[in-house]
Amino acid sequence: MKLLVVSDIHGSLYYAKKVDEVYKRENPNKLILLGDLYYHGPRNPLPEEYNPSEVCKILNNLKENIIAIKGNCDAEVDEMISEFELQKFAEMDINGKRFLFTHGHKNNIDNLPKEKIDVLVYGHFHTGFIKEKDGVICVNAGSVTFPKNNTKNSYLIIEDDKIILKDIEGNIIDSKELK
Repeated sequence: MKLLVVSDIHGSLYYAKKVDEVYKRENPNKLILLGDLYYHGPRNPLPEEYNPSEVCKILNNLKENIIAIKGNCDAEVDEMISEFELQKFAEMDINGKRFLFTHGHKNNIDNLPKEKIDVLVYGHFHTGFIKEKDGVICVNAGSVTFPKNNTKNSYLIIEDDKIILKDIEGNIIDSKELK
């Protein structure tokens, strides 16, 4: 199974179109959205081509393959326009490893969940990385729209026994083999 993981679009039509391009290029089985889909948030400037309703149309076209996590900027109204459910988190077993997908504002590398997991995947901080802490692989997808801390606009691919962090053009930033 091949998963495309994207976080923090924040209503940018420009970057939602990029996500659609990445989706077509990577051809995943599932698209996992880690939240903050439409609203830009009070600490961020207006993103390039800010147009949440058009971002929604792009995402709704992919609804059959979406697993969506609710972010701290996502509201009930976002769920009303989305043709897919926004969940608090998602758990998956992938090749014998237990993955937890969440937005990141509650569980992250500095606040690991209490339940036993092998891989924690989140966004929220807009800084893409792959690190290990206390036996848990912590993976941040970064942000496709607002990268921070000198990181690139990024996304993740999870396929077979590998996690790959890529920039929006598809160049590999980092990767990790799961053993």
